[in-house]
Amino acid sequence: MKRNLEKLGSETAKSGFQNEQDVVDKFNNWQKDEDAKAWLITMQYNLEEIESVEAVKISGHHKADIQVKVTIVFKSALGIENISIKLVTTSTGFNQIDKREIDNYVELWNIPPDIEYLLKLFTGKIKPTKTNLHDPRRMLLTEMTKEEQKKIVAFFTKNKILVLTDIIKGNDEFSADWLMVVWKQDGENPKWIIVDINFALNFYGDGPVEITKQGSLHIGKVGMQRKGGDGGRPSAQQLQFKINPLALFQKGV
Repeated sequence: MKRNLEKLGSETAKSGFQNEQDVVDKFNNWQKDEDAKAWLITMQYNLEEIESVEAVKISGHHKADIQVKVTIVFKSALGIENISIKLVTTSTGFNQIDKREIDNYVELWNIPPDIEYLLKLFTGKIKPTKTNLHDPRRMLLTEMTKEEQKKIVAFFTKNKILVLTDIIKGNDEFSADWLMVVWKQDGENPKWIIVDINFALNFYGDGPVEITKQGSLHIGKVGMQRKGGDGGRPSAQQLQFKINPLALFQKGV
């Protein structure tokens, strides 16, 4: 099925969303649910040709949260759509899209030892020996030498497509085909938008790889930072990637 990547769905939902199960239920009730009909149209389906729709939640650690199976009348065709869902309740802040131990990223992206070392300084996995740091437990990228900063930027620039694909789309059998954002605002009906995952990759990947004034990294519109928190437990030393899901609304796509 050929998809028009520029054709995006953006509507106001007529009922509340609590979690991914609500989206599953709406798809399964697609014949009576106007939102589900709009989603299917956005995914390039002709409603008159649909025989059945079956949606289920996906368990485990995958980019897609739900899978939708669409059976087409008379064509013996089955469309399978994996959807990543971001539920947003605040108008500010970023939403985590991926976090792992640096060793996992080393294996995933074939990160060389010098970049691995710098990333572990950045997250505090390796305690820095340099003094007068903002936080003695770790080094901000801006506290590294200019040469070290260039190495970080060069690596993520060279591997930008690989990195963004893995953290937004995924690389297994449940990689995402679509990104859905549901925005719940107090006192207002929830809004939703669903975009093809390739559009999402291009949208969030637009822009340079650069070190921020706060000492973290931007890969296009994706932020990379130390996870932090967790009461100082080792999990705070994981590497974390974030996006602003509401940017899709603010852009007016």
